[in-house]
Amino acid sequence: MLTHGNIVADFSGFLKATDKVISPNQEDVLISFLPLAHMFERLIEAVVYCHGGRIGFFQGDIRLLSDDMKALRPTVFPVVPRLLNRMYDKIFTQANTPVKRWLLNFAAKKKGEEVSSGIIRNNSIWDKIFFSKIQANLGGRLRMVITGAAPTSPTVLSFLRAALGCQVYEAYGQTECTAGCTFTTPGDWTSGHVGAPLPCNLIKLVDVPEKNYFTSKGEGEVCVKGPNVFKGYLKDPVMTAETLDSDGWLHTGDIGQWLPNGTLKIIDRKKHIFKLAQGEYISPEKIENIYIRSEPVSQLYVHGDSLQSCLVGIVVPDPEVMPSWAQKKGIDGCYDDLCKNVELKKAILDDMVCLGKAGGLHSFEQVKDIYIHNEMFSIENGLLTPTLKAKRPELKEYFKQQIEHLYNNITM
Repeated sequence: MLTHGNIVADFSGFLKATDKVISPNQEDVLISFLPLAHMFERLIEAVVYCHGGRIGFFQGDIRLLSDDMKALRPTVFPVVPRLLNRMYDKIFTQANTPVKRWLLNFAAKKKGEEVSSGIIRNNSIWDKIFFSKIQANLGGRLRMVITGAAPTSPTVLSFLRAALGCQVYEAYGQTECTAGCTFTTPGDWTSGHVGAPLPCNLIKLVDVPEKNYFTSKGEGEVCVKGPNVFKGYLKDPVMTAETLDSDGWLHTGDIGQWLPNGTLKIIDRKKHIFKLAQGEYISPEKIENIYIRSEPVSQLYVHGDSLQSCLVGIVVPDPEVMPSWAQKKGIDGCYDDLCKNVELKKAILDDMVCLGKAGGLHSFEQVKDIYIHNEMFSIENGLLTPTLKAKRPELKEYFKQQIEHLYNNITM
């Protein structure tokens, strides 16, 4: 339940954070392509409306967004990281030789030095040679890009701050605090954090001993208090009490870390729930409980993070079941050889995806690739707890190289 007062408070916090640098005005034009139920989108729209600006709505096909931007020529562009990642990938795909990529990175580095010193412009020599076409594809008039809903890769953010020639802000928050609760401080164009608290709210971290996060180390669950915090969930007092404590602090479920410059970095989730790059929440245990029903699968670990747009998996086949299951597929061999067999890997992945569809998983909840591991997770190798639960941080670290390889293969 959000009130007009909540929206005005968050709106005012945003204006206060940016008023010295980029004041909205009646010449502003915003392009809307996010769902209208998205409070981040609605808040930025309200800012533009209240300053006499205009809103243009896209055609409904994200593939035609570039055409819409050329027609509308927006000045304000609220985005999600998935779109920024797509823009970044497309730019570097078009730079299709090592020399072109080197030149593009060199230009971004030189322009990035200007950005770091507070110079934001689109008329440098680097813009004229390298970046003017990128800017023209977005309408040629952008003066403010705001990204939210999920973390943005520092590499992508730094490159686009240089290439777009406008101010690119990163915000963090959730619907329960209307939209944002932290925001990039104008002039601080470093990456890898979500900025400082907005003037409309307080933020504190509280200990999460079960995950070894303590405020004495500057880490803990992010809690928000202020006039932008919601009134509760409609007709759900139990869930409201779990989220809003008696002192009015909103417990976000995100784990944050204070950086030396006073900005906040989001480093984990309190529970095993995370967002993908496009903002969808993922509960990996739910997915694992469906996939584990695959006949040849004995153990598995579903991995994803907020810098990626899809999931991958680590699968340990059952040594007793897999050889006979493989024979039915016309594949022979010993257990270790089968674990390396590409055809068998595809068969297991197809079986898991079929189970996922039958189990009602959305497409973004399905793994896109898997790695077959031939050794069971155990207490002895540090991958299971004494109660035989998966140690997710340890699994993530143990299979770090394999996970990177899977994502690299997906994006190739």
